[in-house]
Amino acid sequence: MYKSPNLPFGLPWRQPANPLVEVATQVPSQPEIVPPEDTETLETMARVLEVTGNYKILRRLVPRSVEPRPTAGRIGLIIDLETTGLDTTRNEVMEIAAIKFGYADDRITSIIGTFQGFQQPSAPIDPAITALTGITDAMVEGHHIDSASLEQFVSDTHIIIAHNAGFDRKVAERHWPFFANCHWACSATGIDWKAHGLSGARLAYLLSEYGLFHDAHRALDDCRAVLEILALDLPGTELSGLAALLDRARRPQHRVWADGAPFALKDTLKQRGYRWNDGTDGRPKAWYVDVDAVDAELDYLRKEIYRRDDLDIAWRTITSLDRFSTRI
Repeated sequence: MYKSPNLPFGLPWRQPANPLVEVATQVPSQPEIVPPEDTETLETMARVLEVTGNYKILRRLVPRSVEPRPTAGRIGLIIDLETTGLDTTRNEVMEIAAIKFGYADDRITSIIGTFQGFQQPSAPIDPAITALTGITDAMVEGHHIDSASLEQFVSDTHIIIAHNAGFDRKVAERHWPFFANCHWACSATGIDWKAHGLSGARLAYLLSEYGLFHDAHRALDDCRAVLEILALDLPGTELSGLAALLDRARRPQHRVWADGAPFALKDTLKQRGYRWNDGTDGRPKAWYVDVDAVDAELDYLRKEIYRRDDLDIAWRTITSLDRFSTRI
């Protein structure tokens, strides 16, 4: 520790000035950065940064304009739900949003309309859910989603798309049974994003790979984000995201149940893509997998798992009418 020297005549001691401190205090404050107001200048600045190769610029997603007009093609619907929790059997819908669009030759041709509504749940919203979604009790108080209006909006669509259809379809059908009569597709799992160089399927990540960002976890904003990634071509191709998704949705799959499979081979089944069902939903308490080629999978189970060529194995066909529902 530095000690003050003994000075004569009882003079007070003062620590010598630190020149580095003096220099630091003389550094002028940085001026406030005021961005230009015109979009053209901002875009030029963004491009200058991009061409250096040292920056990646994300642009805010600008919603496509709604231009309702008759379409010669088909009609699709993108839907998103905000709920009080993640339990599809009991949690309630707080908000629903949907975008109706026209498409032809597997490309989006028009935005026909939007639907959005809040609904007050039976209990106060968990603060953690409010933190995630931004939806407060005050926003939903007194609100109720009109089922008749929603059904009319959905009635003429050929396909319903959700970015987590395994969740959204179950919740939607529990609240509004007419959704059970619709064809469904999942933009998160129905496109092989990894095959196109994208390492994940989270909506914010996919948008960022296209150089975009949005305000996440609000239903209508998420619908607009899904619309955008479906309208754009997959990286390195001339194939739209919608085309890839519809191709998957149109092809049936087959759910195969490995009921009674030897416990010692559970890791083998898991590595092959099988998932465990605990039986609480009324379906078999067994491992299962969804495959395109059912005969090959049945042959594999008989030879490698059960080792019985004459064994009957339960399986059923899945189409977009029941895929992601509780009926399979």
